[in-house]
Amino acid sequence: MNNRFKVVITDLITEPLDAERGVLDEVADVVALDAKCEADLIGQIEDADAVMVYHYLTFSKSSVDRLKQCRAIVRPGVGYDAIDLAAARQRGIPVCNVPDYGTEEVADSAVAMAVSLARGTHLLNSRLRRGVGQWNVDQATPIARLRGRRFGIIGCGRIGTAAALRAKAFGLEVAFYDPYRPDGLDKALGIRRIERLDELLATSHIVSVHCPLTEETRGMIAGPQIARMPRGSFLVNTARGGIVDTVAVVEALASGRLAGAGIDVLEHEPPPHDSPVLAAWRDPNHAAHDRLLLNPHTAYYCDEGCEEFRTKGAKEVLRALLGEPLRNVVN
Repeated sequence: MNNRFKVVITDLITEPLDAERGVLDEVADVVALDAKCEADLIGQIEDADAVMVYHYLTFSKSSVDRLKQCRAIVRPGVGYDAIDLAAARQRGIPVCNVPDYGTEEVADSAVAMAVSLARGTHLLNSRLRRGVGQWNVDQATPIARLRGRRFGIIGCGRIGTAAALRAKAFGLEVAFYDPYRPDGLDKALGIRRIERLDELLATSHIVSVHCPLTEETRGMIAGPQIARMPRGSFLVNTARGGIVDTVAVVEALASGRLAGAGIDVLEHEPPPHDSPVLAAWRDPNHAAHDRLLLNPHTAYYCDEGCEEFRTKGAKEVLRALLGEPLRNVVN
């Protein structure tokens, strides 16, 4: 009789599964599906004792309802917006995440994007590489000194706080908008709290998004909000694609409202081939070609961090299988 548990990894992570098996091998068999969409899960997850879900697919109520004996759904990452938390709660299945693994890397990536854009580095590299313009700074001006300019943060949790500390090191005046953070965070970090999002947008040279994707934040930064930003400012999003309307970003680059944008996350990942954002980014005649710094949802990544989120996710699965208290239940 086989008394071993079955753990299913739905997407992204494939063989070798050394990190997961290093934690779970004594009690469970680990299977990676490498699914590209939710339909690929049908017939593969029903008998799972735990499921590990990444970010290439949605794990909706239909998937939750097919789980016959699942003890936990674990998201080995920070964001869990693709999992139907309510459906899992109704079934008595805890959903857990790994909230801390990529804090430093995402903050590093956000500030690196911001500085590369604001210093003209990305624009000049893009244009000179394809032989456009003179071999000097003229086509990148105006370039403002960073010291004393405002770096505005939307969402000052773990990653937002880490970004604030990095931005301060560049001499930027850091402010944040986050109605859910307790009083005193601004004093502890030596930064400024802004009570209204509109004010943060209107007064920031650089805006960096670090809030989770929720019903409240979905579409939070769209055309009207970007229009409130100073002309020639910069926008960076390393949080979730659904928070920022990327088509509106491209339009703002074309109009000159934004002088540059760093986008690590898109509304649909990977983006469809007919994406207007990709079309503008690839078009040498569009402003986005030189002013949009686009990455494929990789701000979180480093070799050590990859090992960390996989191991921490597996340890949360192990606690669920053994009936031990869970660390990071989000539903």
